[in-house]
Amino acid sequence: MSEQSIPSPLSWSDFMKVEMRVGTIIRAEVFEEARNPAYKVWIDFGEFGSKKTSAQITRQYDLDSIIGLQVVAVVNFPPKQIANFMSECLLLGATGPDKEVILLNPERNVPNGWRIG
Repeated sequence: MSEQSIPSPLSWSDFMKVEMRVGTIIRAEVFEEARNPAYKVWIDFGEFGSKKTSAQITRQYDLDSIIGLQVVAVVNFPPKQIANFMSECLLLGATGPDKEVILLNPERNVPNGWRIG
């Protein structure tokens, strides 16, 4: 495994601008039009409403296994067009050397919308 350097330091005020929230996946479907295998995912963030995103998580997760799963996502990026789908948040996960993604989720269930920080 090659050594990689850690990117330059981030200021605390910059970090606090990133809105990471816990939500529950309420719907998912295969994203047929995506260039790489992916799902369309809808996440309930409680009082912050629902947001949708595209997620390349098909190697580790099937559709049935992610419904009801609590996850962590960045909710304050601007929307991004992915093929014919508008992504409204960024689902967070650990990415391995073969680009497999393991979703980040809280150790225990918490109310949807709780902030990470």
